[in-house]
Amino acid sequence: MSLPYIKDHTFHQADCLNKPLEKAEYEYCQFLNIDMGSADLSGFSFTDCTFVGCNLSMSRISKTSFKSIKWKGCKIMGLKWDECNPFLFSVSFEDCMLDLSIFYGVRLKKTSFVRSSLKETDFSEADLEHAVFEDCDLAGAVFDGSNLSQCDFSTARQYIIDPEQNYIKNAIFSWPGVSGLLVKYGIRLVD
Repeated sequence: MSLPYIKDHTFHQADCLNKPLEKAEYEYCQFLNIDMGSADLSGFSFTDCTFVGCNLSMSRISKTSFKSIKWKGCKIMGLKWDECNPFLFSVSFEDCMLDLSIFYGVRLKKTSFVRSSLKETDFSEADLEHAVFEDCDLAGAVFDGSNLSQCDFSTARQYIIDPEQNYIKNAIFSWPGVSGLLVKYGIRLVD
């Protein structure tokens, strides 16, 4: 059974007031200021779409396809990204709240996280090679068995990463954030 196909459409909150978003294949669409918190988006397909100012917190995204998706100023907390369709999965985030999200084992190569909150987000076993965390808050984020090679943490803050439990070759860090690599050793750093 194929899904309805919707292309080049801009959706606003008013479009979704009386009925939920239709389960469909969306391509080159924009979603502006829509509250889809706790919605069931399972099985939807989004390709080359942009979400701006939307709330998708606690939404269900089982087998949902996100291909070349841009998230800007969105509240997308508590999503289980590991349940998405992994085929051609590609996302970028700018000024977003992603706290309590799960990216367990997700392929996030070259993913850009810009000015976003990722508190207590689970990146265990995720492939973050070449990912960028520009001015991001990673307080309580979990990195365990993660590929962080060539990852840019130079402007990220509050992260704790165990170098013995993660692959960090050629990752980029700066002071004082780099102290998050030494937490497990109980080392005190002074200026």
